[in-house]
Amino acid sequence: MRSGLQNEVLALYRRALRMVRTKPPPARPKFLLFVRHTFRINAAKVSPRNVGAIEHLLRKGGRQLTMYEDEAVRDCWVSEDMIAWDRSRREAASGSRTLNKTII
Repeated sequence: MRSGLQNEVLALYRRALRMVRTKPPPARPKFLLFVRHTFRINAAKVSPRNVGAIEHLLRKGGRQLTMYEDEAVRDCWVSEDMIAWDRSRREAASGSRTLNKTII
């Protein structure tokens, strides 16, 4: 059972993923990386008990998403930190798969 706040966060994340599908195919990976990175980093920074901070991030994210949903927005900027974060996440995932195959 999820709280109302958890449902709001998940609804915003789903809305962001739907927004990614509306963008031109060459730009979709950058938008997807931006969305994933933003949600993961904010989730790591904010305690689940800090309702005020979560509500603030929901309002801020909603405004930002409204801006990105505009069809005039065709691309987004992705920082080197985001690229490094994604690379390390992918390497960790592939390393755990390799380890599982080795054990079996």
